[in-house]
Amino acid sequence: MKTIDFLRSNAPWLAAGALLMFLSSFGQTFFISIFAGQIRETFGLSHGAWGGIYTLGTSTSALIMIWAGGLTDRFRVRALAPVILILLATACICMAINPVWWGLILVIFALRFAGQGMSSHIAMVGMSRWFIATRGKALSVATLGFSVGEAVLPLIFVSLLAIHDWRLLWAFAAFVALAGIPVLLVLLRQERTPQSMADQDQVAGMLTRHWTRSEAIRHWLFWFMVPALLGPSAFNTAFFFHQVHFATIKSITHVELVAMFPLYTALSILAMILSGWALDRLGTARLMPFLLLPMIAAFLLFAFANGTAALLLGFAFLALTTGANTTLPSAFWAEFYGTARLGSIKAMAAAVMVLGSAIGPGITGLGIDLGLGLERQYVLVAVYFAFASFAMTLGIIRARPLLSAAP
Repeated sequence: MKTIDFLRSNAPWLAAGALLMFLSSFGQTFFISIFAGQIRETFGLSHGAWGGIYTLGTSTSALIMIWAGGLTDRFRVRALAPVILILLATACICMAINPVWWGLILVIFALRFAGQGMSSHIAMVGMSRWFIATRGKALSVATLGFSVGEAVLPLIFVSLLAIHDWRLLWAFAAFVALAGIPVLLVLLRQERTPQSMADQDQVAGMLTRHWTRSEAIRHWLFWFMVPALLGPSAFNTAFFFHQVHFATIKSITHVELVAMFPLYTALSILAMILSGWALDRLGTARLMPFLLLPMIAAFLLFAFANGTAALLLGFAFLALTTGANTTLPSAFWAEFYGTARLGSIKAMAAAVMVLGSAIGPGITGLGIDLGLGLERQYVLVAVYFAFASFAMTLGIIRARPLLSAAP
């Protein structure tokens, strides 16, 4: 099917996925960290204290995701997503009115759970289950919603911070999240549901089986993948979480730094589209071993860069993994473990990724407080990605023959 025909035939479902991915922005680190300076100043927090709060709230959301993510196997997107968006809007309002530092723990938990966690999880499970032969293409199109948010929201909100109180901007974010609900319901008037598609569209994984979540967790491949799941989430999150501090140590303004985001986002979109195209032709087994290699170059450049040209190159490498990471892992779980219980299995993987996003800011914030600068930390991050890439590649090489083997 030609791309234009694919988009036209599947527009409502693709648009619903893209909308959920866009609205997840309000719980993503790149958005929350825009207000890091104001939050730390308002509540008198150090880098380590703010990172610790972020870690605690995000870790809690990761634990809840293990259970809540499985709801996508039981409920339609049309029924589940509006509830999550109401929770996301409530969390935005709470950020706007919260008067005490300890309240930030609950706010961060709700933002991360409803935004980064469930909104994106619902969208990705929907795309992975609804589309099979064109799964990579569908994941790429839906993820454009996140890319748009990542490209435009930091520029818009950083600019608005110059003329509006930061709390008012969080109230505006709540309004946008609520406004998305009726749009989503219109798009999914004739939703493809897990129940109605189950018989004809379920695809088995390794050993021609549909794996349960408990079986997947006990299987050795899952644990070979854990470092690769943790890494991008942990240290991409940490990078954007400390963007204000990073701009300071690189002697540029915050606005100058976020002005680089559109290029990063554009390249992420390109990498996402190309990875989706390659995914439908080559499968995840051949592509995943290359996923983390650009991150090694990115963090070494962030560690040693002394000018905007080197920083832009670092963003370019970061974008390659970020873009591909939006499509390949989601398809990986469907390809290797089957689609019958995809929501539950991917929920566990999503929990690991959310846990990574909790660990990253906490570790790096503590490092800053202890005198280990971000630039030195980023060298260690590059070493970590080399290890994670090796472990993932080894696991996939061992597991690949099982894709065509019978039990």
